[in-house]
Amino acid sequence: TVSRARPVLMAALTTVFGSIPLLFDIVFGGMAATIVFGLSFATLLTLFVTPALYTIFYKISKRGE
Repeated sequence: TVSRARPVLMAALTTVFGSIPLLFDIVFGGMAATIVFGLSFATLLTLFVTPALYTIFYKISKRGE
């Protein structure tokens, strides 16, 4: 997770920040909202939930124990 956090966050944040001006557009507002909130949620899943589930399923302990 630590080695992949920076590239994942940079890619997600650039897309989210690029879509924010479209939130106030009549035509593209719904699409922009879906992209912003969906990508934010998927990023949280990628960085926190997936590694946590991996450690639970493969019974990985903390380093040094």
